Amino acid sequence: MSSLKGKVAMVTGAASKRGMGHAVALRLAKEGADVVVVDKFAAPKSMFPGDEGWGGLDEIVKEIESAGRKALALTMDINVSKEIDAGMDKVMKKFGRMDILVHAAAIRGPVGVPVIDLSEKDIRSIIDIDLVGSFLICKAAAKGMVAGGKGGKIVIFCSLAGTHGVSGSAAYSAAKYGTIGLTKSLALELAKYKINVNGINPGMIVTNLRDESFQKMAEAEGITWEEARKKDQGGLAKIIPWGRLGTPEEAADLAYFLCSDQSDYVTGEVIALGGGVT
Repeated sequence: MSSLKGKVAMVTGAASKRGMGHAVALRLAKEGADVVVVDKFAAPKSMFPGDEGWGGLDEIVKEIESAGRKALALTMDINVSKEIDAGMDKVMKKFGRMDILVHAAAIRGPVGVPVIDLSEKDIRSIIDIDLVGSFLICKAAAKGMVAGGKGGKIVIFCSLAGTHGVSGSAAYSAAKYGTIGLTKSLALELAKYKINVNGINPGMIVTNLRDESFQKMAEAEGITWEEARKKDQGGLAKIIPWGRLGTPEEAADLAYFLCSDQSDYVTGEVIALGGGVT
Protein backbone atom coordinates (compact mmCIF):
# COMPACT_ATOMS: atom_id res chain seq x y z
CA MET A 1 0.00 0.00 0.00
CA SER A 2 1.03 3.58 -0.56
CA SER A 3 2.84 5.71 1.97
CA LEU A 4 1.10 8.61 3.68
CA LYS A 5 4.26 10.69 3.65
CA GLY A 6 3.45 14.38 3.42
CA LYS A 7 -0.11 13.90 4.67
CA VAL A 8 -1.56 15.39 7.85
CA ALA A 9 -4.13 13.30 9.71
CA MET A 10 -6.41 14.07 12.62
CA VAL A 11 -7.59 11.22 14.84
CA THR A 12 -10.31 11.86 17.42
CA GLY A 13 -10.88 9.71 20.49
CA ALA A 14 -7.16 9.00 20.55
CA ALA A 15 -6.22 9.27 24.23
CA SER A 16 -7.43 5.92 25.64
CA LYS A 17 -4.53 3.50 25.91
CA ARG A 18 -6.42 0.54 24.44
CA GLY A 19 -8.66 2.57 22.15
CA MET A 20 -8.97 2.21 18.40
CA GLY A 21 -8.08 5.89 18.01
CA HIS A 22 -4.70 5.31 19.66
CA ALA A 23 -3.96 2.36 17.38
CA VAL A 24 -5.02 4.32 14.29
CA ALA A 25 -2.82 7.29 15.21
CA LEU A 26 0.24 5.06 15.54
CA ARG A 27 -0.51 3.20 12.30
CA LEU A 28 -0.90 6.39 10.28
CA ALA A 29 2.34 7.75 11.74
CA LYS A 30 4.09 4.50 10.86
CA GLU A 31 2.94 4.97 7.28
CA GLY A 32 4.39 8.47 7.11
CA ALA A 33 1.63 10.87 8.19
CA ASP A 34 2.01 13.68 10.68
CA VAL A 35 -0.77 13.17 13.20
CA VAL A 36 -3.02 15.40 15.30
CA VAL A 37 -4.41 13.42 18.24
CA VAL A 38 -7.63 14.68 19.79
CA ASP A 39 -9.63 13.81 22.89
CA LYS A 40 -11.87 15.52 25.41
CA PHE A 41 -9.69 14.20 28.23
CA ALA A 42 -5.91 14.31 27.98
CA ALA A 43 -5.31 11.05 29.83
CA PRO A 44 -8.38 8.84 30.33
CA LYS A 45 -7.95 6.16 32.97
CA SER A 46 -7.64 2.56 31.85
CA MET A 47 -8.88 -0.11 34.25
CA PHE A 48 -6.83 -2.88 32.66
CA PRO A 49 -4.25 -4.24 35.12
CA GLY A 50 -0.83 -2.74 34.40
CA ASP A 51 -2.20 0.40 32.75
CA GLU A 52 -1.71 2.60 35.80
CA GLY A 53 0.09 5.83 35.02
CA TRP A 54 -0.97 5.96 31.37
CA GLY A 55 0.11 9.33 29.96
CA GLY A 56 -2.62 9.76 27.37
CA LEU A 57 -2.16 12.30 24.58
CA ASP A 58 1.30 13.41 25.73
CA GLU A 59 2.51 9.82 25.65
CA ILE A 60 1.02 9.26 22.20
CA VAL A 61 2.78 12.37 20.90
CA LYS A 62 6.07 10.87 22.06
CA GLU A 63 5.21 7.59 20.33
CA ILE A 64 4.47 9.39 17.06
CA GLU A 65 7.61 11.49 17.27
CA SER A 66 9.70 8.39 17.97
CA ALA A 67 8.42 7.09 14.62
CA GLY A 68 9.97 10.16 12.99
CA ARG A 69 6.74 12.06 12.43
CA LYS A 70 5.39 15.36 13.75
CA ALA A 71 2.50 15.37 16.21
CA LEU A 72 0.07 17.74 17.87
CA ALA A 73 -2.14 16.97 20.87
CA LEU A 74 -5.48 18.77 21.24
CA THR A 75 -7.92 18.49 24.12
CA MET A 76 -11.31 19.56 22.83
CA ASP A 77 -14.96 18.68 23.09
CA ILE A 78 -16.23 17.58 19.68
CA ASN A 79 -19.70 18.66 20.76
CA VAL A 80 -18.65 22.33 21.02
CA SER A 81 -18.15 24.14 17.72
CA LYS A 82 -15.96 26.88 19.22
CA GLU A 83 -13.52 24.32 20.58
CA ILE A 84 -13.41 22.52 17.23
CA ASP A 85 -12.76 25.78 15.36
CA ALA A 86 -9.98 26.71 17.79
CA GLY A 87 -8.45 23.26 17.35
CA MET A 88 -8.58 23.50 13.56
CA ASP A 89 -6.84 26.89 13.74
CA LYS A 90 -3.98 25.27 15.69
CA VAL A 91 -3.70 22.52 13.09
CA MET A 92 -3.49 25.07 10.27
CA LYS A 93 -0.88 27.13 12.11
CA LYS A 94 1.33 24.10 12.73
CA PHE A 95 0.85 22.10 9.53
CA GLY A 96 -0.95 24.36 7.06
CA ARG A 97 -3.24 21.56 5.89
CA MET A 98 -5.30 18.55 6.89
CA ASP A 99 -5.71 15.64 4.52
CA ILE A 100 -7.27 12.93 6.68
CA LEU A 101 -9.84 12.73 9.46
CA VAL A 102 -10.37 9.50 11.33
CA HIS A 103 -13.22 10.08 13.75
CA ALA A 104 -13.15 7.46 16.49
CA ALA A 105 -14.44 9.44 19.48
CA ALA A 106 -17.58 8.08 21.15
CA ILE A 107 -19.11 7.12 24.48
CA ARG A 108 -20.93 3.88 25.24
CA GLY A 109 -23.32 5.10 27.92
CA PRO A 110 -25.18 2.75 30.28
CA VAL A 111 -25.22 -0.89 29.18
CA GLY A 112 -28.22 -3.12 29.82
CA VAL A 113 -30.59 -0.27 30.73
CA PRO A 114 -34.03 -0.40 29.04
CA VAL A 115 -35.36 2.74 27.39
CA ILE A 116 -38.07 3.09 30.05
CA ASP A 117 -35.35 3.35 32.71
CA LEU A 118 -32.84 5.41 30.72
CA SER A 119 -32.49 8.97 32.00
CA GLU A 120 -33.00 11.93 29.70
CA LYS A 121 -29.52 13.09 30.67
CA ASP A 122 -27.96 9.85 29.40
CA ILE A 123 -30.04 9.87 26.21
CA ARG A 124 -29.01 13.42 25.34
CA SER A 125 -25.37 12.84 26.28
CA ILE A 126 -25.03 9.78 24.03
CA ILE A 127 -26.84 11.37 21.08
CA ASP A 128 -24.98 14.67 21.45
CA ILE A 129 -21.51 13.15 21.61
CA ASP A 130 -21.87 10.17 19.28
CA LEU A 131 -24.09 11.74 16.62
CA VAL A 132 -24.09 15.54 16.87
CA GLY A 133 -20.37 15.52 17.66
CA SER A 134 -19.78 13.42 14.53
CA PHE A 135 -21.61 16.00 12.44
CA LEU A 136 -19.63 18.89 13.89
CA ILE A 137 -16.13 17.43 13.57
CA CYS A 138 -16.81 16.09 10.07
CA LYS A 139 -18.27 19.43 9.01
CA ALA A 140 -15.17 21.29 10.18
CA ALA A 141 -12.77 18.82 8.57
CA ALA A 142 -14.71 18.79 5.30
CA LYS A 143 -14.70 22.59 5.10
CA GLY A 144 -10.94 22.60 5.51
CA MET A 145 -10.42 19.91 2.87
CA VAL A 146 -12.72 21.63 0.39
CA ALA A 147 -10.89 24.92 0.91
CA GLY A 148 -7.55 23.16 0.45
CA GLY A 149 -8.62 21.87 -2.94
CA LYS A 150 -6.52 18.68 -2.77
CA GLY A 151 -9.17 16.14 -1.86
CA GLY A 152 -9.01 14.11 1.33
CA LYS A 153 -10.15 11.12 3.32
CA ILE A 154 -12.73 10.95 6.10
CA VAL A 155 -13.20 7.72 8.03
CA ILE A 156 -15.98 7.53 10.60
CA PHE A 157 -16.07 4.80 13.21
CA CYS A 158 -19.71 3.76 13.35
CA SER A 159 -20.68 0.40 14.91
CA LEU A 160 -22.41 -2.88 14.21
CA ALA A 161 -24.89 -1.54 16.78
CA GLY A 162 -25.91 0.85 14.02
CA THR A 163 -27.22 -1.98 11.87
CA HIS A 164 -29.63 -3.64 14.31
CA GLY A 165 -31.35 -2.89 17.59
CA VAL A 166 -29.46 -3.54 20.81
CA SER A 167 -31.52 -4.28 23.90
CA GLY A 168 -30.33 -2.14 26.78
CA SER A 169 -28.33 0.22 24.53
CA ALA A 170 -31.01 1.92 22.47
CA ALA A 171 -29.50 5.42 22.57
CA TYR A 172 -26.08 4.15 21.50
CA SER A 173 -27.63 2.05 18.74
CA ALA A 174 -29.74 4.98 17.51
CA ALA A 175 -26.75 7.31 17.47
CA LYS A 176 -24.69 4.82 15.49
CA TYR A 177 -27.51 4.33 12.99
CA GLY A 178 -27.23 8.08 12.54
CA THR A 179 -23.49 8.04 11.93
CA ILE A 180 -24.01 5.53 9.13
CA GLY A 181 -26.50 7.90 7.50
CA LEU A 182 -24.04 10.75 7.94
CA THR A 183 -21.26 8.72 6.32
CA LYS A 184 -23.31 7.85 3.25
CA SER A 185 -24.78 11.34 2.81
CA LEU A 186 -21.48 13.15 3.30
CA ALA A 187 -19.83 10.86 0.76
CA LEU A 188 -22.33 11.99 -1.88
CA GLU A 189 -21.86 15.65 -1.03
CA LEU A 190 -18.06 15.58 -1.07
CA ALA A 191 -17.42 13.29 -4.06
CA LYS A 192 -17.09 16.26 -6.42
CA TYR A 193 -14.22 17.53 -4.27
CA LYS A 194 -12.45 14.14 -4.44
CA ILE A 195 -12.97 13.61 -0.72
CA ASN A 196 -13.71 10.00 0.17
CA VAL A 197 -15.99 9.34 3.13
CA ASN A 198 -16.25 5.81 4.48
CA GLY A 199 -17.23 4.15 7.72
CA ILE A 200 -16.07 1.24 9.82
CA ASN A 201 -18.56 -0.83 11.79
CA PRO A 202 -16.55 -2.45 14.58
CA GLY A 203 -18.17 -5.34 16.34
CA MET A 204 -16.72 -6.61 19.58
CA ILE A 205 -13.24 -5.13 19.96
CA VAL A 206 -11.09 -5.23 23.11
CA THR A 207 -10.89 -1.53 24.07
CA ASN A 208 -11.50 0.73 27.07
CA LEU A 209 -15.03 1.59 25.92
CA ARG A 210 -16.75 -0.67 28.47
CA ASP A 211 -14.37 -0.29 31.41
CA GLU A 212 -17.05 1.22 33.66
CA SER A 213 -19.59 -1.44 32.69
CA PHE A 214 -17.18 -4.16 33.79
CA GLN A 215 -16.70 -2.32 37.09
CA LYS A 216 -20.45 -2.34 37.77
CA MET A 217 -20.64 -6.00 36.78
CA ALA A 218 -17.77 -6.85 39.13
CA GLU A 219 -19.39 -5.03 42.05
CA ALA A 220 -22.75 -6.71 41.43
CA GLU A 221 -21.24 -10.20 41.28
CA GLY A 222 -18.57 -9.77 43.91
CA ILE A 223 -15.70 -10.54 41.55
CA THR A 224 -12.68 -8.59 40.33
CA TRP A 225 -12.79 -6.18 37.41
CA GLU A 226 -10.57 -8.47 35.33
CA GLU A 227 -12.74 -11.49 36.11
CA ALA A 228 -15.83 -9.56 35.00
CA ARG A 229 -14.15 -8.49 31.76
CA LYS A 230 -12.97 -12.00 30.90
CA LYS A 231 -16.36 -13.50 31.74
CA ASP A 232 -18.24 -11.03 29.57
CA GLN A 233 -15.84 -11.08 26.64
CA GLY A 234 -15.46 -14.84 26.82
CA GLY A 235 -19.21 -15.19 26.37
CA LEU A 236 -19.18 -12.80 23.43
CA ALA A 237 -16.35 -14.67 21.74
CA LYS A 238 -18.55 -17.77 21.54
CA ILE A 239 -20.96 -16.07 19.14
CA ILE A 240 -18.23 -14.79 16.82
CA PRO A 241 -17.38 -17.18 13.95
CA TRP A 242 -13.71 -16.17 14.17
CA GLY A 243 -13.80 -17.29 17.81
CA ARG A 244 -12.38 -14.17 19.43
CA LEU A 245 -12.84 -10.45 19.85
CA GLY A 246 -11.02 -8.07 17.53
CA THR A 247 -8.06 -5.85 18.34
CA PRO A 248 -7.60 -2.09 17.96
CA GLU A 249 -4.69 -2.83 15.62
CA GLU A 250 -7.01 -4.70 13.26
CA ALA A 251 -9.29 -1.66 13.21
CA ALA A 252 -6.24 0.47 12.45
CA ASP A 253 -5.34 -1.77 9.50
CA LEU A 254 -8.73 -1.15 7.91
CA ALA A 255 -8.63 2.57 8.70
CA TYR A 256 -5.22 2.84 7.05
CA PHE A 257 -6.53 1.22 3.87
CA LEU A 258 -9.40 3.71 3.75
CA CYS A 259 -6.95 6.59 4.28
CA SER A 260 -4.58 5.44 1.53
CA ASP A 261 -4.84 6.00 -2.21
CA GLN A 262 -5.58 2.29 -2.57
CA SER A 263 -9.18 3.15 -1.64
CA ASP A 264 -9.63 6.11 -4.00
CA TYR A 265 -12.62 4.51 -5.74
CA VAL A 266 -14.29 3.52 -2.48
CA THR A 267 -16.68 6.03 -0.97
CA GLY A 268 -19.98 5.92 0.89
CA GLU A 269 -19.24 2.43 2.18
CA VAL A 270 -19.52 1.20 5.77
CA ILE A 271 -17.40 -1.89 6.30
CA ALA A 272 -18.14 -4.43 9.02
CA LEU A 273 -15.23 -5.43 11.25
CA GLY A 274 -16.69 -8.23 13.32
CA GLY A 275 -15.00 -11.54 12.69
CA GLY A 276 -18.01 -12.79 10.72
CA VAL A 277 -20.61 -12.03 13.37
CA THR A 278 -22.89 -10.39 10.79
